[in-house]
Amino acid sequence: MKIFITGLAGMIGFHSAKHFSKLGWQICGLDNFNNYYDVDLKRARAKILKSDFGIDVINADIHNISQQQNEISECDLVIHLAAYTNPRHSFEEPQKYIDTNITGTQRVVELMEKLQLPVIYASTSCVMHGQPLPWSEKDSPSHQNNAYGWSKRVNECQFINSQIFRTIGLRFFSAYGPYGRPDTAIFLFADAISNGTEMTIYNKGQMKRDFTYVEDIAHGIECTVKHIMSLKENLEYNEIYNIGYGKQVELLEYVDEIEKQFGRSTIKNFVDAHPADTPETWANITKIKNLGYQPKTSVSDGVREFINWYKQYYNKN
Repeated sequence: MKIFITGLAGMIGFHSAKHFSKLGWQICGLDNFNNYYDVDLKRARAKILKSDFGIDVINADIHNISQQQNEISECDLVIHLAAYTNPRHSFEEPQKYIDTNITGTQRVVELMEKLQLPVIYASTSCVMHGQPLPWSEKDSPSHQNNAYGWSKRVNECQFINSQIFRTIGLRFFSAYGPYGRPDTAIFLFADAISNGTEMTIYNKGQMKRDFTYVEDIAHGIECTVKHIMSLKENLEYNEIYNIGYGKQVELLEYVDEIEKQFGRSTIKNFVDAHPADTPETWANITKIKNLGYQPKTSVSDGVREFINWYKQYYNKN
């Protein structure tokens, strides 16, 4: 099987490519290496993909994805992960989320309509803001409270209402792990502890998250790839799946796990809730479990793996 991945040098793209390569699948893809966060981290991921797995990351943008038509046409499937993420940042620069997540995705949709390849694309738990917990795919998204959330809801509408014969949308829940994004909670908390600086904790710590280790997410994507490729040729298919751990963790418990790995803590500044936040997330993962998905990584194990990587990569203790 040959798969093309957009956002290949991103956290989920990177880990998924490694996971798929170990299954014997051929992987190719693109990334525009934008400077939203440390470009060196993206290039480090790309270097590992090249040196350890023989995977080249094309330096290109989804706005111009038609330029990769020949290579994509030789693939069996496209996984569309390229996007601006981070709900809080989307308050500051919403136009980037409109330009990349919506307009850029429309270019992907248009090419896939032409090529008629199956597409698996990234959505987010943010689209379920305000729904009763645990969040289920059958619930109807209402009004997302940040530009990231509503841009990904638009993505769902773009693919579901497209002329692409088969699509699967994946609502990721609080992904974390080695080579993660520096704007995620675990990274920010680790930086604060390592540098001895103040740790900002929103909503005075009164939050719960369904934290999902990135290798479990890669396994979940694998399950959906196998499923969509097993469908009968004449079957039209457009579905949404949650990929979470399936359990809630108190934010302060998450902080405790991080502190344990460092063997120390730092000053905590408890502030009011950010308007882009939701107090709790929690994935109902019954639907994807029916495809063979089984998350294995507890928060304590996942945090340990991340902190071990963080200390080594940044030469910190």
